[in-house]
Amino acid sequence: MSDSKAVRGPREKRSEGRTSIPTFYRQVIAELRKVVWPTQEQLVTYFTVVMVFVLVMMALVSALDLGFGKLAFEVFSGRGEG
Repeated sequence: MSDSKAVRGPREKRSEGRTSIPTFYRQVIAELRKVVWPTQEQLVTYFTVVMVFVLVMMALVSALDLGFGKLAFEVFSGRGEG
């Protein structure tokens, strides 16, 4: 006997086949009420942190691209050898 059944455990039995659309809607609304929404100050802070990170990464990738491009040009151009 494989161990997969022991890991999964018994399945839950459902009394109904599918959830009706109104029930699904009520469940979605109930879950959304549980969400802790950030304040405006938190949103501004998160936005600033993300934008600074993106700009730093763009600068890093651009610098690496420029450096590797110049290196490749020097290697493959053939200049400098007699």
